[in-house]
Amino acid sequence: MPREISAGGVVVRKTGTGFEVAVIEPRREGGTSNSAKRKSGKQGQVLALPKGIVDPGEQAAQTAVREVLEETGVKAVIISKLADIKYVYVRSWGDKQRVFKIVSFFLLRYESGEIDSVTREMRIEVKQALWIPLEGAERRLSYRGERDVVRKAQEWLKAHAEEVP
Repeated sequence: MPREISAGGVVVRKTGTGFEVAVIEPRREGGTSNSAKRKSGKQGQVLALPKGIVDPGEQAAQTAVREVLEETGVKAVIISKLADIKYVYVRSWGDKQRVFKIVSFFLLRYESGEIDSVTREMRIEVKQALWIPLEGAERRLSYRGERDVVRKAQEWLKAHAEEVP
């Protein structure tokens, strides 16, 4: 079974009412398995965290920062590693093969940029990027593993609130 190693981010920014998190609505989605169950929100909308494959010579944290910028249009810096999630999916393209995937997720702090300011080439993957309230985000994300990662981010932020400007 082929393996894929990816990394992604839970990008947060403080607002007057709490934290927001950057999410994407993918243009198309890969397969899922029992360990990566998907649910759709309003009108079947799929919401996910930005993530992508670790390039050769790249560290997972570098990938997370790069993928966040490419998929959301915002620059962010790593605060902490949150978790590695593992699952099996079936490719919905090409060979339809089952793939074992590991995704390292990091908590990131928003620095600059405008959400959804992505390149035309990236529109093949990302329908839109948007900020949603961190409170309740775990109920809006479509993938169970990512919902768990957001819960970890919420716990980390509650325990370290003074560390996030």
